[in-house]
Parts: sequence; C-alpha cells; structure tokens
Amino acid sequence: MSTDALGNAVTLQDQGSLAALNAFVEGFIASEARAAEILQAQEDPSPIVQAYCAALHMFAETRDAAANARPFLERAQAGAAGVSEREQRFIAAVAAWVDGDVPRSIALHEEQARLFPRDLASLKLAQYHLFNRGDAPGMLRVALHAEPAASDVPYLHGMLAFAWEQCHFLDRAEESARRAIGMRRKEPWAHHALAHVMLTQGRLSEGRAFLHEVSPTWTGLNSFMVTHNWWHQALFALDLDHGDEVLAIYDRHVWAEAKEYSQDQVNAVSLLARMELAGMDVGDRWTELGDFLAQRAHDHVLPFLDLQYLYGLARSGRIDAARGWMESIERHAVAQRGEDAVTWQRVCVPAARGLLAHATGDWKTAVEALGHALPRMIEIGGSHAQRDLFAQVHLDAMLRSGHSSGAQNILQPLVNAQPESKRLQRQAKKLYASLSLPSDFTSFC
Repeated sequence: MSTDALGNAVTLQDQGSLAALNAFVEGFIASEARAAEILQAQEDPSPIVQAYCAALHMFAETRDAAANARPFLERAQAGAAGVSEREQRFIAAVAAWVDGDVPRSIALHEEQARLFPRDLASLKLAQYHLFNRGDAPGMLRVALHAEPAASDVPYLHGMLAFAWEQCHFLDRAEESARRAIGMRRKEPWAHHALAHVMLTQGRLSEGRAFLHEVSPTWTGLNSFMVTHNWWHQALFALDLDHGDEVLAIYDRHVWAEAKEYSQDQVNAVSLLARMELAGMDVGDRWTELGDFLAQRAHDHVLPFLDLQYLYGLARSGRIDAARGWMESIERHAVAQRGEDAVTWQRVCVPAARGLLAHATGDWKTAVEALGHALPRMIEIGGSHAQRDLFAQVHLDAMLRSGHSSGAQNILQPLVNAQPESKRLQRQAKKLYASLSLPSDFTSFC
C-alpha cells in the first residue's frame, strides 16, 4: 500500500496515479491549480482517485456539478469495500455532498479529522462546507482536531488562522497566520487570513503593504485564491482612496482569470459594487460581467452566490433577468426543507428583495428588506469581509432614503474602527452636513 504526501495510506490499482493523487492533496490544501491534475488519473478505478475527481467536479458550484460528479462517485462506491477505513469515510462524505446532505458530509469529515488528523484534504473540505453554512466555530473545531498530529504542515496553520479570525480571535489568528508564513512564505490562505485580521483591526496601510509584499508568491494558484487575495488588496486600496489602483486590480487580476467560475464572478460583483458605493465610476465594466452572470440562471447552489448573481445582473442593467432570478429564488426557497428552508426563506429571500430594490432605486424597500435579513446574514455563509457588501448596500439605502439618525448609528462605529478609511470619512462628512452637525466629524470620535 502506498502513502500520500501527508503520510496517509492510499489504495491504488495503478501506482502511476500517485503523482496525480498527491497533486490533488497538496494542491487542494495549498490553493494551487495543480489539484486539477487528479483528472489525469481519472481512468484509474481506484476508489480514492474517483472520489477526488468527484469532489473536484463539485467545486464547480453549478447546477450541473452533482450530475458531473456522480459517475466518478459511483465508481468510487463500487470499489469502496476493498479500501481503508479512511478512504471509505472520505467517499461517504463526498457521496453525502453530491446527494445534498451537507450536514452528514460535515459529520463524516469531522470524524475523519479526529481519527485521521493528517487527512488535511478532508479537513479542508470540512471547512469549506462549514464556511458556507456560517459555522465558524465548527471550522475552528475541526482544525484543532488536526493540530497535534499535523503541526509540521504550514497549510494547517493557515486553516487555523482563518478559523480563528472568523471566530473573532484576532490575536490567535495573526499568530497562526504568521507561523504558517514563517514555515512557508508562499501560503496564500495564511496571507488571506492575515489580510482579514488587518482589515478588521483598521490596519489598512499595513495590510496594503503586506499584501503587496507577498503578492509575487501568488503563482500557480487556483483562480479563486489569486482573484480573492487581489480582491482583498483592492479593499485596502479602496478605503485608502487609491482609485486607479483599484481599477487596475480589477482589470488585471480580479476579472482576469476564470470568468466562468462562480467565485471569480462574485469577487467581481462585490468589488464593482463597492467601487460604486464609494463614488467611483466603473465605466462599462458591469456589461461583460453581466453576460456571464446571465448564464447562472436557476443555479441555486448556495444562497451567498445567488444574492450576488442577482445584484450583479441588476447592476448590469438586466433588470428583467434579475426579476426573473428573484422569482426563481422564491420558488427554490419554498421547495426547500429543514434547515436549508429556513436559510433560503428567512434570510436569502428578504436579502434578495432588498438588493434588487437597491439596484432599482427603491430605497425604502431596500432598507426594510435588508434590515430584516442582516441580523441573520451569517447563515448564508461567506466571510465577515464578504458579507460587509450587504451592510454597505443597506447603509447606502438608509442614507439615500433619509434615515439619517439610523445611518449615523451605524456609520460612526465604523469610522471609529477604521480611522484610516477615507471612504468612510467622506460618507460621515456628508451625513453630518445633512444633520446640521459640524463637518469635522473626527471631533466626535
């Protein structure tokens, strides 16, 4: 029996597949594009190879992903009786994912983390699911299971760093991120976690300088990781009023990789929206993005994705298509059962209504609908930084609709937390002028 790059036993019928298998294991936890090399071994009937191929197809995050993954999964299941306990559990976890039973998939991955803590591909997949359900404590818990046995792997510390950050343990997050980077400078997930920490703590200039320093290492990454880290760099530049830099980052990095991919699309939607909310002219950039979003109709893979597809369609001028998407979200929400029904019906639907209202200038509805959804927005997944887009849209609607006192209650704490942000300073000065208060709002901080 062979072992993978992390020392886990693997059952292979074709020993020539080991290199492709290791490319998946290492590439997946390192956020590198080489994870897709597992498809070079797709003719190998080895169950773990087939399960990895199935998982790769599921990451497409499209309505066709499960159908594309199922043939690989069926081949994995057909031979599962002859492989190890670890491999059987991974196959079962992927099967639950393909079948839409994400809670069971999470439970299996967490059991794997306890019993086989060096199966970091399984751990990374657990964190992916937990992240998409807004369960940051779960992300931390599964990573801590692996820490005693896998502390020599820099990518584990990157996973820990992001989990600590999402749980608001910012000092622990920075410690884990810097440990990962100290072990391996090219650790983009740790770069990402540290960027989150610096953004949350208002260390905007420091964050911009840090990402600039490590960005030359962002080579060979999967499209999400490279576009998303550049997205974070753009957020720092946007708050610091480096508008030309933000536009250049969008054109050269954020919207320059896999334009057909879900995560690249939502990075682009989010950045364009934030630029406009900050008062920037984005030209005709919505037009091309809207062409790609229009192909997403009726996907409904994750509510977090749907909300940004909908808003991007509307911002691109495709109002009828956006209204059709709204109706499709409502139908999908009614058809859900259990915990998913609550998330789609109580969070996604009102949030979608609010976003569509904002895009069409119905400020009153935007304030009311987003105000209803925002307290529970964590349930749709995404990070604090990503979900901040919805809060920014809500605040903009409040400012435009004359909810000045409510807007002040939201905006001033943001200014206090982000004293370097020129974007927030401009918003506050305009607000205080409308309230007949001194324009030098800093005297109130």
